[in-house]
Amino acid sequence: MTTPLPEAAALAWWGTAWLRGEAVTDLVLDALAADGTLHAVAPGDGRDGQGTHDGAGTLLDLLVQLRRRGATSLGLALPADGDPLGLGGPPSFNLAALEAGQAVVAADAGLGAVPQVVGESVTWQLFPAARRSVPDVGEADRELRGTVLAVADDLAELDVARWRPELADAVMELRRLPALDPPPGVPERCVSLAARAVQALAVVELAGEDHGSPVSASEMARREGALAPLDRAARRALVAACSPEVWPDPPRERPTAG
Repeated sequence: MTTPLPEAAALAWWGTAWLRGEAVTDLVLDALAADGTLHAVAPGDGRDGQGTHDGAGTLLDLLVQLRRRGATSLGLALPADGDPLGLGGPPSFNLAALEAGQAVVAADAGLGAVPQVVGESVTWQLFPAARRSVPDVGEADRELRGTVLAVADDLAELDVARWRPELADAVMELRRLPALDPPPGVPERCVSLAARAVQALAVVELAGEDHGSPVSASEMARREGALAPLDRAARRALVAACSPEVWPDPPRERPTAG
């Protein structure tokens, strides 16, 4: 079972590398289109009294505009109903991001971009965006580790191996990290955290496909309740891993003795 990074997570990583001069343009564009995805940019609609884009364009146009507006990094938002994770407003941006389930935020430029995914095409639309609160990397890491253990125990009690053997196998695979190909500049701790988060989200997605054999409403509710904490913890972990404003500072080199 392989689940790639969400489109906004990939753009947050590679867009940040480009904005910081750590990856050249061709490398960034190739990485974001590696799976055949075609990116485009839609004109901003000017809601909230602010225009956000002069017209349709390419992904490079989006990155250039972000740089011109003072962006130095891009962070990830993964909102869900009742949990505006990674968002700080205004309402029009929050609503669009919630409908898409993801967005990127350039907090220092006051801009956000929301992807509309249709097949292999991704169209980004820009919105005004306010500063937001993002989970701490260490906190999100600990929460995900603890939640994975708790959810594995809960699913074992619910006899997940009987009603969804493939889901039981996926839970066991949480001990093996998928390989990610990050751009330069992403801390190793964040790469590892993102890999575990992506894997956990894949488990949640697999569990949501169906409920296996016929079950009662109460059993169905118990299964959904067991997986809800994993979805929340995984989204928080991926947002932290893909939001440079909370990345740990790189270690400083010690001066050599003279």
